[in-house]
Amino acid sequence: MLFRAIAEDTPGPKWAGLFAQYWPSYHGWWAREGLVARPTYLDCRRALREHMPEIVPLWEALCELAGGGDAAARFLSFYGPPAYLSACSQAIWPGDAPLLVRNYDYAPLAFDAVVLKTRWQGRGVIGMSDGLFGLVDGINDAGLAVSLTFGGRRNIGRGFGVPLILRYVLQTCTSAEAAGRALARIPCHMSYNVTVIDAERQFLTAYLAPDRKPVLSHAAVATNHQERVEWSSHARFTATVERERFLLQQLTLHPKTDDRFIAAFLRPPLYSTAFDAGFGTLYTAAYRPRDGRLELHWPHRRWLKSFDDFAEDSVQVMTPSGGLV
Repeated sequence: MLFRAIAEDTPGPKWAGLFAQYWPSYHGWWAREGLVARPTYLDCRRALREHMPEIVPLWEALCELAGGGDAAARFLSFYGPPAYLSACSQAIWPGDAPLLVRNYDYAPLAFDAVVLKTRWQGRGVIGMSDGLFGLVDGINDAGLAVSLTFGGRRNIGRGFGVPLILRYVLQTCTSAEAAGRALARIPCHMSYNVTVIDAERQFLTAYLAPDRKPVLSHAAVATNHQERVEWSSHARFTATVERERFLLQQLTLHPKTDDRFIAAFLRPPLYSTAFDAGFGTLYTAAYRPRDGRLELHWPHRRWLKSFDDFAEDSVQVMTPSGGLV
């Protein structure tokens, strides 16, 4: 898989080309349980207008670029999508400068592999695309950075796929406090942990769930459970407790420079090569809010992107086992 960097200030031909390329695969995934299993167009539009009205014009513009079809519009709303799981680890560096580091552990064939820089609705955003509208992590030009991990619970309910919630936060919020308010009110269809940090180094982790009220915590570490383990087999499979303990040790027992802290994510137990099981580490991201910069890391390789310097280039990355990511 090739990681690509693409910049387009307003929705246009580049985004439309990406959608045309990815839509057949996404449509197959989205409709795998039948179209009637997904919310109707009217339900999707109503939910967006109620919970994320600021980005409804953006959604409408993307739907038009996607061809104006019913299925594409419902998919792009991210409302009531099929269930999906990831692994992932994320933590706030304890130094003075704000820094959010995360590993994204997922299946390579179900991944956009696109770093997208936009200025939609006048707000600069750089992030790792998911579903071409959502993001699994990202930063905006106000210095707000955000990332997600799966929350380790099986419950599914009415709500939005969390990648669109991250997009909304970056489009509309400029501080961790404002992001917390948004995360607390938008319904999420599965359990996810969302960590945000701003340029003033204010941060929080939101524990989102479809069946109980969100919890806003000051946790600096998030893996794949929330306040306690609730899905034991998933916890064992992903080693969520072990990864959390390791990160907490990095934060408290062994003070490190920022570079050494990032390097810890490139080694076990955080770095995973379990690609056959669908949860290998696809990349390590380091977000530096005051610099407006994203660093993507792999063992022996680094790829830098910022609002001031964003080349539309690509990288091809090898996994430690020798296969292409």
